[in-house]
Amino acid sequence: MSHALPDPAPTIPEQPVRVGIVDDHESVRLGLQAACENSSYEVLFAAATAQALVDGLAGRACDVIVLDLSLGDGSLVTDNVHLVASTGSAVLVHSIADRVASVREALAAGAAGVIPKSSPTTTVMAAVASVARGDVLNNLEWATAIDADRDFAKAQLGRRERDVLHLYASGLPLKMVALQLGIAHSTAREYLDRIRVKYVEVGRPAPTKVDLLRRAVEDGILPGLDASDGDRGD
Repeated sequence: MSHALPDPAPTIPEQPVRVGIVDDHESVRLGLQAACENSSYEVLFAAATAQALVDGLAGRACDVIVLDLSLGDGSLVTDNVHLVASTGSAVLVHSIADRVASVREALAAGAAGVIPKSSPTTTVMAAVASVARGDVLNNLEWATAIDADRDFAKAQLGRRERDVLHLYASGLPLKMVALQLGIAHSTAREYLDRIRVKYVEVGRPAPTKVDLLRRAVEDGILPGLDASDGDRGD
């Protein structure tokens, strides 16, 4: 007697990437919205100011908010990043690449990355998808903005500290970092504590693992170590 096979479990369709847009130029907002919709993303709201976006979302959560740095309402970059991030969304800066100080300020405030307005639409949409996945956007514009800013203070990490940060920020548990480097777990912890202290000293605190990942990208420790650097600070 044959037994009927149970019906396969229904597949749950992936939710589209939910996007918010802040730009004080209507043409840019409409262009971004059209590009998002062509990429099958869902634009929940688009507005000319950060506050108008938060009001328009009315508690709805975006995956990514694409934020222009220079808005006509006189608002401050840090305030705008904090305001839109308070909705639980990741923040992707979309701005003119030569605004170095503003780019650095946005990154320091917690933006996941920066994409220039001169970028092709496909590049911008790929950045939106990357940030929506929770990735820290590592691109040339980010590095260029930091390199061009003489006030951007890099933490002076020693070689072993850089090794620990590289492995830990890449996703390894601290025990595995210690094992791979052939050091005690307590020693790896000391290095990690020292790394955090050094970032605090240069005004770039990194209390969480995500913060450490961001610092590692900013300082060129990820995606690869700079073998030309000698031992410093150990």
